Amino acid sequence: MTDLKASIRHVPDFPKPGILFYDITTLLQDPAGLRAAVDGLATPFLGQGIDLVVGIESRGFIFGSAVADRIGAGFALVRKPGKLPSSTIKATYDLEYGSDTLEMHDDAVKKGQRVLIVDDLLATGGTARAAAGLVKRLGGELHALAFLIELVALDGRKQLGGEHVHTVLNY
Repeated sequence: MTDLKASIRHVPDFPKPGILFYDITTLLQDPAGLRAAVDGLATPFLGQGIDLVVGIESRGFIFGSAVADRIGAGFALVRKPGKLPSSTIKATYDLEYGSDTLEMHDDAVKKGQRVLIVDDLLATGGTARAAAGLVKRLGGELHALAFLIELVALDGRKQLGGEHVHTVLNY
């Protein structure tokens, strides 16, 4: 997976001083890199009976829909407030400086469906925990969460309370 890391641009001081941003747009532009990233996310879940992949806005849409196609599952969205056109449920979660909210259609997950949540990055874990909570509130069985990148020092797995977490790249 070292080749994947070489395909990700590092942008210092973005979005604010002291932050090193891992820009996946360069990886997405590389057909072989994109294929390898999707393979890394999808392969552990082939034949696992996943019914639905849930992608978290917005880069989770890119990887999640590709993973869903690869493993033969449906796809559902978790979005920021006001972006979904039908009835939704909400989850509010804490950030380092304040809080944020995510929404999901209230009919996106059927009771008993085996669900895989996919996103590009696991950092502090708040966003992923909120998405997992939405899936469970709708009666979904959370099989696992999969991320392209994990920022290990931020200990986001701790927020996920022992859920199965798969990551492709660790920083």
